[in-house]
Amino acid sequence: MKRLFKFFIPFLIIIATIAIACNKSFLNKPPLGTLNPSVLANEKGVQALLIGAYSCLDGEGGNGSGWGSAASNWVYGSVCADDAYKGSTPSDQGDILPLETYSATPTNSYPLNKWQFCYNAIQRCNDVLRVMAQATDISSDEQASITAQARFLRGFYHFELKKVFGDVPYVDESVTIDSASLVNNGTDIWPNIEADFQAAIDGLPIDWTSTGEIGRANKGAAIAFLAKAYMFEHKYDQAAPLLDQLINNTGGVGVTSSGKRYALNHYQDNFNPQTRNSPESVFAAQMTVNDGSGNVGNGNGNYGDVLNFPYGGGPGACCGFFNPSQSLANAYKTDANGLPLLDGSYNNGVNVSDPTNPYKGTLDPRIDWVMGREGIPYLDWGPHPGDSWIRDPQNDGHFNPKKNVYAQAQKGTYSDASSNWANVELDANNVNLIRYADVVLWRAECYVEANDLSNAAKLVNEVRQRAADPTGWVYKNATYDPASGTYAPQTTPADNYKIGLYESFPSQDYARKAVQFERRLELAMEGHRFFDLQRWDNGTGTMAATLNAYLTYEKTLRPSFVGASFTKGKNEVFAIPQSAIDIQNADGQQHLKQNPGY
Repeated sequence: MKRLFKFFIPFLIIIATIAIACNKSFLNKPPLGTLNPSVLANEKGVQALLIGAYSCLDGEGGNGSGWGSAASNWVYGSVCADDAYKGSTPSDQGDILPLETYSATPTNSYPLNKWQFCYNAIQRCNDVLRVMAQATDISSDEQASITAQARFLRGFYHFELKKVFGDVPYVDESVTIDSASLVNNGTDIWPNIEADFQAAIDGLPIDWTSTGEIGRANKGAAIAFLAKAYMFEHKYDQAAPLLDQLINNTGGVGVTSSGKRYALNHYQDNFNPQTRNSPESVFAAQMTVNDGSGNVGNGNGNYGDVLNFPYGGGPGACCGFFNPSQSLANAYKTDANGLPLLDGSYNNGVNVSDPTNPYKGTLDPRIDWVMGREGIPYLDWGPHPGDSWIRDPQNDGHFNPKKNVYAQAQKGTYSDASSNWANVELDANNVNLIRYADVVLWRAECYVEANDLSNAAKLVNEVRQRAADPTGWVYKNATYDPASGTYAPQTTPADNYKIGLYESFPSQDYARKAVQFERRLELAMEGHRFFDLQRWDNGTGTMAATLNAYLTYEKTLRPSFVGASFTKGKNEVFAIPQSAIDIQNADGQQHLKQNPGY
């Protein structure tokens, strides 16, 4: 799919010339040319516009694009939670630090990037619908398909804004120059998001095997995103049957866009460019390199994560951002039965990979696919050398990210073949937006809320069983094979791994903790953690309690965290950019309202 994006570069440039726009609104951009929209009012032109809307899934290539709009949400979802530290030095990309320490103001550049980029993407979706209405050569079946895809993408981009900012304006194709100033954030947009995903479900095919365009959204992806919206709204009774459809393949909808039945595969397959679009990939932002599309921010190689590589070694040349936290490493400790420490005691005692006092207990084996640790094989780059790959160990800790990198054997093929620092860190590793483990664990949550603890435990154990399969572990004195994502020979595990299954969940409260902790372990460093804590909070204050406990612990290790505090009722969402408020309210009326506390 990503290969199509650059094939249609001439049409994507034209998008800017046909945007229905008003220079007094953050919602639209002024026309940059004089081309009449009717020039694109045909099937080829509309498909090009649709590809332009898809192209925004990687977080790059539009107004506001940059590291603050990355598809992975690594800043908002992981650094602003307890997954990771900003990395590098405190002053490098300095606007991340106040986000990480919950002291950011509405003028911070990173949320502004996200805001601008998502509304730019939304307007691309709306342009598809506007221009298609003028076309006369598109069949009714093709119109239905295009509409379903555009609405799926529009729902997705609004969902991104809703997660990050809370109350935001909903913008559809009816918004014009005359009405743009009246759009406000005083109305709940969940019903609009639901309606877009439902329209996508109704119009999308089960798969795209007939055309081979496996990057396009299919019916299963739309069902999964509608279920996700219901999970955020705590509508568990409505999410459950949708998740069951995907798990049971009811009506054939439990398949990827390439027609593969959803399944849990080797954990590493989800983070390996050579095994992308696996049966676990419900929907992903497609990435490619060496495809003639250009490099750095103009290419398809996930520029949003280009900072997030080891500093000066391995697959990285720069820049040492996005270092897994000590708290996350400790969370992979297991007890005598191989179960996680749900009571929060994992931060007690010896820290995992403490360079002066090594931890000798047992660990969940997923830790060594999530992060690079000293002495543990870092794919085929050799044993991780420790702090020599860390830019500022005092503030960055001792670990490197691992899910977004490529193997040495893949260099120049699944990574960009150019030689400057930024290109070295571009790769063809897809960004998972929803994977099947998400679906399974959401269904487990629904069972917990329905007090069906037996079925909840069964689903959590399915995810843990996959992690317990020793063929998917990291091994010492072994060769990593990127084609299979496994090591051989599998003789000596890289650490003292032990992971067990739950015999049962003794209470609803215990089950809830188990499911939530499993999501932390399974989805770590994938940009979900902050938003999971956000939806679980639901006004209870649990998010503040969790993240303030994290800060209290980390302040003893990280000087940059001293003085940091998460404020209940404020920091659950990010500030709406002040520039957007100023522009939208320039007529003296309050169309756009700031979030509480900012």
